Amino acid sequence: MADARPRRPARPREEVFATARAAIAEHGLAKLTMAGLGKQLQMSAGHLLYYFGSKDQLLLETLRWSEDQLGARRRTALADGGRDVWERLGDYTRLYLPEGAGDPRWILWVEVWGRSPASEELRQGQLEIEAPWDADLVALLDEGTASGSFAAAAGATTERAAQIRALLDGLAVPLALGLPGALRARALHLAESACRTLLAPA
Repeated sequence: MADARPRRPARPREEVFATARAAIAEHGLAKLTMAGLGKQLQMSAGHLLYYFGSKDQLLLETLRWSEDQLGARRRTALADGGRDVWERLGDYTRLYLPEGAGDPRWILWVEVWGRSPASEELRQGQLEIEAPWDADLVALLDEGTASGSFAAAAGATTERAAQIRALLDGLAVPLALGLPGALRARALHLAESACRTLLAPA
Protein backbone atom coordinates (compact mmCIF):
# COMPACT_ATOMS: atom_id res chain seq x y z
CA MET A 1 0.00 0.00 0.00
CA ALA A 2 1.37 3.44 -0.94
CA ASP A 3 2.42 5.77 1.84
CA ALA A 4 -0.39 8.33 2.11
CA ARG A 5 1.59 10.76 4.27
CA PRO A 6 2.18 14.10 2.55
CA ARG A 7 5.78 14.86 1.70
CA ARG A 8 7.32 17.82 3.45
CA PRO A 9 8.32 20.36 0.80
CA ALA A 10 12.00 21.12 0.42
CA ARG A 11 13.19 24.26 2.14
CA PRO A 12 14.11 27.18 -0.11
CA ARG A 13 17.86 27.30 -0.70
CA GLU A 14 17.98 30.77 0.88
CA GLU A 15 16.63 29.33 4.13
CA VAL A 16 19.18 26.52 4.00
CA PHE A 17 22.02 29.00 3.48
CA ALA A 18 20.84 31.38 6.21
CA THR A 19 20.53 28.53 8.71
CA ALA A 20 23.89 27.06 7.71
CA ARG A 21 25.62 30.45 8.01
CA ALA A 22 24.23 30.97 11.51
CA ALA A 23 25.16 27.44 12.59
CA ILE A 24 28.71 27.65 11.20
CA ALA A 25 29.26 31.07 12.79
CA GLU A 26 28.09 29.79 16.17
CA HIS A 27 29.73 26.37 16.30
CA GLY A 28 32.25 26.14 13.43
CA LEU A 29 32.13 23.75 10.51
CA ALA A 30 33.86 20.94 12.41
CA LYS A 31 30.95 20.67 14.85
CA LEU A 32 28.27 21.04 12.20
CA THR A 33 26.67 17.79 11.10
CA MET A 34 24.33 17.36 8.18
CA ALA A 35 21.97 15.55 10.55
CA GLY A 36 21.98 18.49 12.98
CA LEU A 37 21.48 21.04 10.23
CA GLY A 38 18.75 18.91 8.70
CA LYS A 39 16.99 18.77 12.05
CA GLN A 40 16.93 22.57 12.26
CA LEU A 41 15.51 22.73 8.75
CA GLN A 42 13.17 19.75 9.19
CA MET A 43 15.01 18.00 6.36
CA SER A 44 16.94 14.76 6.23
CA ALA A 45 20.73 14.69 6.12
CA GLY A 46 20.42 12.66 2.93
CA HIS A 47 18.40 15.42 1.33
CA LEU A 48 21.09 17.99 2.16
CA LEU A 49 23.84 15.72 0.87
CA TYR A 50 21.88 15.17 -2.35
CA TYR A 51 21.97 18.91 -3.05
CA PHE A 52 25.43 19.79 -1.70
CA GLY A 53 27.45 16.58 -1.78
CA SER A 54 29.65 17.44 1.21
CA LYS A 55 30.10 19.87 4.08
CA ASP A 56 32.84 21.64 2.10
CA GLN A 57 30.44 22.24 -0.79
CA LEU A 58 27.75 23.45 1.63
CA LEU A 59 30.31 25.84 3.16
CA LEU A 60 31.34 27.15 -0.26
CA GLU A 61 27.80 27.64 -1.52
CA THR A 62 26.76 29.32 1.75
CA LEU A 63 29.68 31.72 1.42
CA ARG A 64 28.79 32.40 -2.22
CA TRP A 65 25.19 33.18 -1.22
CA SER A 66 26.37 35.44 1.62
CA GLU A 67 28.72 37.39 -0.66
CA ASP A 68 26.09 37.71 -3.40
CA GLN A 69 23.84 39.47 -0.91
CA LEU A 70 26.54 41.95 0.03
CA GLY A 71 27.67 42.31 -3.57
CA ALA A 72 24.43 44.04 -4.53
CA ARG A 73 25.01 46.67 -1.84
CA ARG A 74 28.63 47.12 -2.91
CA ARG A 75 27.76 47.61 -6.58
CA THR A 76 25.07 50.17 -5.72
CA ALA A 77 27.44 52.16 -3.51
CA LEU A 78 30.32 52.16 -5.98
CA ALA A 79 28.18 52.96 -9.03
CA ASP A 80 27.02 56.30 -7.60
CA GLY A 81 29.18 58.51 -9.81
CA GLY A 82 27.72 61.63 -8.21
CA ARG A 83 29.74 60.93 -5.06
CA ASP A 84 33.45 61.49 -4.56
CA VAL A 85 35.68 58.46 -5.16
CA TRP A 86 37.14 58.80 -1.66
CA GLU A 87 33.65 58.50 -0.18
CA ARG A 88 32.97 55.43 -2.29
CA LEU A 89 36.29 53.90 -1.26
CA GLY A 90 35.16 54.42 2.34
CA ASP A 91 31.92 52.60 1.50
CA TYR A 92 33.93 49.73 0.05
CA THR A 93 36.03 49.50 3.21
CA ARG A 94 33.01 49.58 5.53
CA LEU A 95 31.30 46.82 3.56
CA TYR A 96 34.49 44.73 3.39
CA LEU A 97 35.35 44.74 7.09
CA PRO A 98 33.42 42.67 9.67
CA GLU A 99 30.68 44.32 11.68
CA GLY A 100 32.37 42.98 14.80
CA ALA A 101 33.45 39.81 16.58
CA GLY A 102 31.72 36.71 15.29
CA ASP A 103 30.43 38.35 12.09
CA PRO A 104 28.83 35.31 10.37
CA ARG A 105 30.04 36.28 6.90
CA TRP A 106 33.64 36.54 8.06
CA ILE A 107 33.51 33.34 10.09
CA LEU A 108 32.60 31.62 6.81
CA TRP A 109 35.71 33.14 5.22
CA VAL A 110 37.91 31.96 8.10
CA GLU A 111 36.50 28.44 7.71
CA VAL A 112 37.11 28.47 3.95
CA TRP A 113 40.68 29.70 4.32
CA GLY A 114 41.38 27.06 6.96
CA ARG A 115 40.16 24.23 4.73
CA SER A 116 41.42 25.52 1.36
CA PRO A 117 44.94 24.04 1.52
CA ALA A 118 43.44 20.54 1.35
CA SER A 119 40.77 21.26 -1.25
CA GLU A 120 41.25 22.45 -4.82
CA GLU A 121 37.48 22.92 -5.03
CA LEU A 122 37.53 25.37 -2.12
CA ARG A 123 40.58 27.23 -3.47
CA GLN A 124 38.96 27.69 -6.86
CA GLY A 125 35.63 28.67 -5.35
CA GLN A 126 37.33 31.18 -3.08
CA LEU A 127 39.02 32.87 -6.05
CA GLU A 128 35.70 33.06 -7.91
CA ILE A 129 33.94 34.64 -4.92
CA GLU A 130 36.75 37.14 -4.33
CA ALA A 131 36.98 38.20 -7.99
CA PRO A 132 34.08 40.73 -7.96
CA TRP A 133 35.53 42.46 -4.90
CA ASP A 134 38.85 42.81 -6.70
CA ALA A 135 37.32 43.93 -10.01
CA ASP A 136 35.15 46.59 -8.34
CA LEU A 137 38.10 47.99 -6.40
CA VAL A 138 40.34 48.09 -9.49
CA ALA A 139 37.59 49.93 -11.41
CA LEU A 140 37.22 52.48 -8.60
CA LEU A 141 40.97 53.04 -8.44
CA ASP A 142 41.10 53.47 -12.23
CA GLU A 143 38.33 56.07 -12.01
CA GLY A 144 40.02 57.93 -9.17
CA THR A 145 43.37 57.90 -10.95
CA ALA A 146 41.84 59.17 -14.20
CA SER A 147 40.12 62.06 -12.38
CA GLY A 148 43.26 63.01 -10.45
CA SER A 149 41.72 62.16 -7.07
CA PHE A 150 44.22 59.34 -6.61
CA ALA A 151 47.93 59.55 -7.29
CA ALA A 152 48.78 58.52 -10.84
CA ALA A 153 50.96 55.47 -11.32
CA ALA A 154 50.78 53.88 -14.75
CA GLY A 155 49.48 50.34 -14.69
CA ALA A 156 49.57 50.15 -10.89
CA THR A 157 45.88 49.96 -9.99
CA THR A 158 45.84 46.15 -9.92
CA GLU A 159 48.81 46.12 -7.58
CA ARG A 160 47.28 48.84 -5.40
CA ALA A 161 44.01 46.91 -5.19
CA ALA A 162 45.91 43.81 -4.04
CA GLN A 163 47.71 45.86 -1.39
CA ILE A 164 44.47 47.39 -0.09
CA ARG A 165 42.65 44.05 0.04
CA ALA A 166 45.59 42.41 1.82
CA LEU A 167 45.48 45.22 4.38
CA LEU A 168 41.72 44.82 4.84
CA ASP A 169 42.04 41.05 5.24
CA GLY A 170 44.74 41.58 7.87
CA LEU A 171 42.50 43.95 9.80
CA ALA A 172 39.38 41.83 9.33
CA VAL A 173 40.49 38.48 10.74
CA PRO A 174 41.43 39.66 14.27
CA LEU A 175 38.22 41.70 14.35
CA ALA A 176 36.04 38.76 13.27
CA LEU A 177 37.73 36.48 15.82
CA GLY A 178 37.29 39.00 18.62
CA LEU A 179 40.97 39.27 19.49
CA PRO A 180 41.88 41.81 22.21
CA GLY A 181 42.26 45.33 20.84
CA ALA A 182 40.63 44.48 17.51
CA LEU A 183 37.83 47.04 17.19
CA ARG A 184 35.88 48.00 14.08
CA ALA A 185 36.39 51.75 14.61
CA ARG A 186 40.16 51.27 14.87
CA ALA A 187 40.23 48.98 11.82
CA LEU A 188 38.32 51.57 9.78
CA HIS A 189 40.69 54.32 10.92
CA LEU A 190 43.77 52.27 10.04
CA ALA A 191 42.33 51.35 6.65
CA GLU A 192 41.52 54.97 5.82
CA SER A 193 44.95 56.14 6.94
CA ALA A 194 46.72 53.48 4.85
CA CYS A 195 44.61 54.27 1.78
CA ARG A 196 45.42 57.97 2.11
CA THR A 197 49.12 57.17 2.32
CA LEU A 198 48.94 54.89 -0.68
CA LEU A 199 46.60 56.85 -2.92
CA ALA A 200 46.62 60.56 -2.06
CA PRO A 201 48.26 62.75 -4.73
CA ALA A 202 51.52 64.37 -3.68
